[in-house]
Amino acid sequence: MAILIGVAVLFFGAKRIPELARSLGLAKGEYEMAVSEVRSPSEAERDMDRGGMTEDVADEAE
Repeated sequence: MAILIGVAVLFFGAKRIPELARSLGLAKGEYEMAVSEVRSPSEAERDMDRGGMTEDVADEAE
């Protein structure tokens, strides 16, 4: 780990390390948000599960 940090400091310079870490954190957050959007069903998929009915109509049909 220390070797990796040392190489990063030599390659990018000490001033850019916080900027790079911030960018990596933002990218990770965007990635996780996109993955959660893909895994959760969309509104259209939920409508199809209800037979194309809106939630109010589906509740009345039951």
